[in-house]
Amino acid sequence: MAYLQESLSASQLQYQLQKTADFLHLTRSHEFSMAAFNFEVKCTQNSSKAKVSVLDTGIIIFEPLNHTSSKDIVLSSAVHGNETAPIEICNELIKQLILGKLHLENRTLFLFGNPPAINIGHRFVEENLNRLFSGAHSQGSSLHKGQGEVLINKEHHRALLLENTVKIFYENNNYKERNSERFHYDLHTAIRGSKNDKFAVYPFRHNKSWVKEQLQFMLACGINTILFSNSPTTTFSYFSSNKFGAHAFTVELGKVKPFGENDMTNFAGVIGSLTALISGQPLALAEYNKEDFSFFAIDQIIDRHSDDFKFHFSDDVENFTDFAIGTVIATDGEQEIKTQKAGEAIIFPNANVAIGQRALLTVIPVEVNPE
Repeated sequence: MAYLQESLSASQLQYQLQKTADFLHLTRSHEFSMAAFNFEVKCTQNSSKAKVSVLDTGIIIFEPLNHTSSKDIVLSSAVHGNETAPIEICNELIKQLILGKLHLENRTLFLFGNPPAINIGHRFVEENLNRLFSGAHSQGSSLHKGQGEVLINKEHHRALLLENTVKIFYENNNYKERNSERFHYDLHTAIRGSKNDKFAVYPFRHNKSWVKEQLQFMLACGINTILFSNSPTTTFSYFSSNKFGAHAFTVELGKVKPFGENDMTNFAGVIGSLTALISGQPLALAEYNKEDFSFFAIDQIIDRHSDDFKFHFSDDVENFTDFAIGTVIATDGEQEIKTQKAGEAIIFPNANVAIGQRALLTVIPVEVNPE
């Protein structure tokens, strides 16, 4: 389907959204900008009311009007435009809220990260959006025009807008006295398959403890493989965790597929858990047992430094595949990159990244004691 860039007034946009409840369609039809508007919805279950605020294209907030929210939740998807399952999950939750079929207990911000990339079905248009947070959008780009002239692209502007939106949402003056918990689940799918179909990256916590209840929540989502980051990054989830103290994860929900080809039954745990979080239903958390999980920590961070960069494993090798110590897993020009530790496995391999960007991570199994 081709998406024409319509030019509609705020009232026309509001009418269209209230009529169809399809925020994704509205976003894709206005991929670069959209007039702001708001309206109220009433839950058909209990007559509770919520305020719906569309701030810009792909940015929509739901706030309860009948009670005070104790949680501030950010659910982002489409930070990579071709990762469709999370987009479909979020769009359905948005639709249920607009139609009044889902009670809203907690303030929730939904973000479709990169609308132009959604429309072309690619990870990004010019630059990987998930490498541009925590101020990286304003530190120049790896892409250049001519000698020393930095190209600032729309992904840089979008990263700044998303950062400012999260900041305003978390620091809203009307809610400062609530001391509410903050959450941010940045939903993705991986380029290639994985030995562990679903997994989550827990951002670096700067000497703060890993939170046991958050691991239990991941397990309720059907995710038992957790990768612990051990350094600051420029990802969206790290931004919210580090800047605002949010409980945050980058959540990988299987492999990239086109719209309409995702088996949504495969995401029942994720959908059910997010629905419960938004609507204030009891969370189905099992008692914590470390034996339920596979824990990994990042070991090597491998950046691409030359045009002659290649992997020494095939394109169908899955995430979390481990190699014997001393195996050459990549070459970068004349440099050989080898595994160094027992159980060392690959994750997020992408040889086509721009020079200077991350092409691969390796991970190792670890023991973790959360609090």
